[in-house]
Amino acid sequence: MTSRPRSAQRRRLPMRYLLPSLILVALLAMLMLRGYVHSEILADHRVRPPVAADKVPEKVLEGGPVIDTRSGEATTLKVPERRLVLTFDDGPDPTWTPKVLDVLAEHHAHAVFFVTGTMASRYPELVQRMVAEGHEVGLHTFNHPDLSYQSKNRIDWELSQNQLALAGAAGIRTSLFRPPYSSFSDAMDNASWPVTEYIGSRGYITVVNNTDSEDWRRPGVDEILRRATPKGHQGAIVLMHDSGGDRSQTVAALDRFLPELQAKGYEFANLTEALDAPSAHTPVTGLELWKGKAWVYLVEASENVTGVLVVGLAAIGVLVFTRFGLMLVLSGVHARRVRRRGFRWGPPVTEPVSVLVPAYNEAKCITHTVNSLAQSDHPIEVIVIDDGSTDGTARIVEDMRMPNVRVVRQLNAGKPAALNRGLANARYDVIVMMDGDTVFEPSTVRELVQPFGDPRVGAVAGNAKVGNKDSLIGAWQHIEYVMGFNLDRRMYDMLRCMPTIPGAVGAFRRTALERVGGMSDDTLAEDTDITMAMHRDGWRVVYAENARAWTEAPETVQQLWSQRYRWSYGTMQAIWKHRRAIIESGPSGRFGRIGLPLVSLFMVVAPLLAPLIDVFLLYGLVFGPTQKTVGAWLGVLAIQAVCAAYAFRLDRERMTHLISLPLQQILYRQLMYVVLLQSWITALTGGRLRWQKLRRTGVVEAAPGAVPQQRVASSGDRRPVA
Repeated sequence: MTSRPRSAQRRRLPMRYLLPSLILVALLAMLMLRGYVHSEILADHRVRPPVAADKVPEKVLEGGPVIDTRSGEATTLKVPERRLVLTFDDGPDPTWTPKVLDVLAEHHAHAVFFVTGTMASRYPELVQRMVAEGHEVGLHTFNHPDLSYQSKNRIDWELSQNQLALAGAAGIRTSLFRPPYSSFSDAMDNASWPVTEYIGSRGYITVVNNTDSEDWRRPGVDEILRRATPKGHQGAIVLMHDSGGDRSQTVAALDRFLPELQAKGYEFANLTEALDAPSAHTPVTGLELWKGKAWVYLVEASENVTGVLVVGLAAIGVLVFTRFGLMLVLSGVHARRVRRRGFRWGPPVTEPVSVLVPAYNEAKCITHTVNSLAQSDHPIEVIVIDDGSTDGTARIVEDMRMPNVRVVRQLNAGKPAALNRGLANARYDVIVMMDGDTVFEPSTVRELVQPFGDPRVGAVAGNAKVGNKDSLIGAWQHIEYVMGFNLDRRMYDMLRCMPTIPGAVGAFRRTALERVGGMSDDTLAEDTDITMAMHRDGWRVVYAENARAWTEAPETVQQLWSQRYRWSYGTMQAIWKHRRAIIESGPSGRFGRIGLPLVSLFMVVAPLLAPLIDVFLLYGLVFGPTQKTVGAWLGVLAIQAVCAAYAFRLDRERMTHLISLPLQQILYRQLMYVVLLQSWITALTGGRLRWQKLRRTGVVEAAPGAVPQQRVASSGDRRPVA
């Protein structure tokens, strides 16, 4: 027997995990790149105080502002008389750099712009304009750190990244460099001088200044002019800024400074023109040029992507808080309305009803289900539709020999077909539908059918609850059912656009079912499909809070994934199927223009965008203002806790289950995100999802009292399905 190749034996990562993971990694990479070029990542804002200068050569301290150590020996240069070199630091800035360039062009002056890599990467078109209009560009590092604190590797990184940005923006390299936080040459000290020497060994000329306008202080236009004007006819390198804040005073001062000094015979040239030296720019070609262009392209993409993310985050914030607000207000109104003394839907409904129980391989659960129905305090007939079970489900029910319980057998055709078969065999005008793994309380059927006293009501949604709450996944789903599903149903009831009657506990008027054609297998969410069809046909769909049903929720991640994947994809199918309601008139148009947008926003779009909260949370924890990030997340969690506590109070549930809410928000919610994302991918790619049978354990049993007892299942019963 030949063994399979090792590569074939490797277990591949399922696409449902791989694709969302790749998308998440890509978003985080874009966010981190954006943080890097905004000096939020790897930024070092320390500034070293002055130290002794005894190791700095005297000729440097007393020399000119241009320092050349490329040969290993320090030489300095001064700008000749009547020549001024205007230098602008920290740009380019999208607001102020264009205005500075406009003033320079108007007065036919050149300057030197010492740009940071972060700004050059974000605004490459401004660097390109500088070069095209004859100005020189110098390096001012990438992230603007004090280099005296940095290692040689970090200095090299700052220089190379700065050059990469220039290559991508304007296709050039430059040999000019100005250290951040630099001043006059006589301010060089034992901390900054070694950096200057090292910079020279890398082929750069260090350019400081000997005339500081101090425009960053915003002292007023007249004061900027006074400080920028050299004494006598001396040449000078003048320090100004075109970024880092409001530079309106700089622009106004420049517009006066240029013509006034030109009238006195001064020339405004770039540095190499003033020194009668070769240009500091060198064209970049080949691989280096393409690397620079790729860098600029990636930065632009990160800016666009994160811009969209921020808009999406704002949108999800609005949606989340709108939903919370609507749920709190409308669910409270709903509870007060149906609980007030003397409230009635209409005349009491006392006639018998038909209960349909579609069952496929429910041998472990069906006995509990039928026994719970036998205790009903409302007259019923029970029809168990065996949909081709292979585990003896039908035989188990027949062997129970219970009155008013019939078994209808059919070949496996799916749940919608089973329900339609049951409908064809039902005797009564009110049809109750439930799942084969669900148990009812004695009063459930009675409470569920009372709204049919109102002739406008065509369907009723019951209160589905999680019966197996002992596991962590079960506890999380319990919170979700109480907080999300039931608060939502109260809200949608008040808005008259209930999107889904749960398959575990729902009731229909027979005539309403027949008018819409019965249950459809067009979607994987037949319960959502039939509910939307009811709305479009003009029927009211309401929520009966006291019609409680206890269902067995999935107990493993795989089972939960299968269930929610089907729900999400089926909901999308149902929305698409009933999309024409948006343009129709009457009740259908009302549902289409109110119900469909709300369902789409709150059940599809909002959950899809919600991962942005966690992406920004992760980024903020690692790179951003950690305390503010944690505070914001705790604030959102507090709002959710308030909603959850209110929902538990309305449903008379014990608050102790909310202990796991924070963990649910961190772990369980992420799984739901990925499920919804894969549903989107399946929908967009035209994939077809099959019905998936969940493996049941029969852990929820019927028992006397309002709340069914929960049997402890064996480890074999509750093992994950391979």
